[in-house]
Amino acid sequence: MCLIVFAWRQHPSASLLLAANRDEFYERPTKAAAYWSDAPQVLAGRDLQAGGTWLGVSHSGRFAAITNIRDPAAEDGQALRSRGELTTDFLTDTQGPGDYLADVARRRGEYQGFNLLVGDQEGLWYLHGNSDERSEPQALAPGIYGLSNAALDVPWPKVQRARHRLRDAMTNTQLPDHEALRACLNDRSLADPESLEKQNLFGTMARQLSAQFIVTPRYGTRCCTTLRQHADGALEFQEQRFDSRGELQGTEVFALNTRSKA
Repeated sequence: MCLIVFAWRQHPSASLLLAANRDEFYERPTKAAAYWSDAPQVLAGRDLQAGGTWLGVSHSGRFAAITNIRDPAAEDGQALRSRGELTTDFLTDTQGPGDYLADVARRRGEYQGFNLLVGDQEGLWYLHGNSDERSEPQALAPGIYGLSNAALDVPWPKVQRARHRLRDAMTNTQLPDHEALRACLNDRSLADPESLEKQNLFGTMARQLSAQFIVTPRYGTRCCTTLRQHADGALEFQEQRFDSRGELQGTEVFALNTRSKA
């Protein structure tokens, strides 16, 4: 997962509105969003190489998402644990989000760099898990946030565009639908080199990855997930999947009620 934009407690009828693009190599085997046979309470896509997920929800109202971060302190080829287990463990556990992230923070050195979002019906929390920074778990205040492969709300151009578009989608009283949420992240244009240099990003690859929706032959945006968590506990989950040409390959649609604990 490489780009997430979300509104936390910014709409009177929805506690969470979210859109997230997962960027990954196309050769990495992946299963589309579904309920897991070995953890039936979990709804998520699945990385079949390591067994975890980049984003998921549970019937008890738990939510988790992760992005990788550029971590110069991590050695190339170092045998570390899969970051996808951090989301999976939270979705299948009962520990509160703050306590869970405090535990993860103590053992962040077992993983390459990550940004981790976890929440339940009581709160939404964030941890910047860079091995050379000792940041602490953060309970998020109501607001509109953007997250990519740096810390929360670092003003990369594609993150800024996503936040502005989500804010614009919420200017009227009507709740943004899933199409409107996906539109916050579907810009395939590249940032100009000057704006990237201001963020210490240089070269052809950095420019290719500057698009919100990435299309290259080997690596790109493989899916876009959108969530609408209603105040009454109803949750809408949609996933669209794309091939290496950026063409739609399928859509998964789910609706669940998270009021009852599971």
